[in-house]
Amino acid sequence: MAQYLLALYYTDEMPSAEEFQRLCVDVPALNAKMEDASVFVFQGGLPPESATVVRPSGGDFLITDGPYTETKEHLGGFWIIDVADLDAALEWAKLAAVACRRPVEVAPFEMRTIDELLAASAAGEL
Repeated sequence: MAQYLLALYYTDEMPSAEEFQRLCVDVPALNAKMEDASVFVFQGGLPPESATVVRPSGGDFLITDGPYTETKEHLGGFWIIDVADLDAALEWAKLAAVACRRPVEVAPFEMRTIDELLAASAAGEL
């Protein structure tokens, strides 16, 4: 099994009241389906107005309101799932994209320790 991040990106545009009501039904239904399939690990939302960015700056740190990116989209939520492979993660991402009516980015979680990563780097495997 491997863990994957299913990342949801949002814009500042708020959904209509009707769309919000559908999301409030569809997303919990997807979560339940993931739990029933024993792939659900963790899920969370990330409201952009609560983000803070910490940047090194000349030996000190610059702390500003987030999110980090200077685009119209921001990371708004995510799931961590534990599935057999990328193909299985993509199938769950399709369901998430339908439930949330948004694109879903899929990325494998790096599960190696720092020592394993250093060894892989030294061996030219990264």
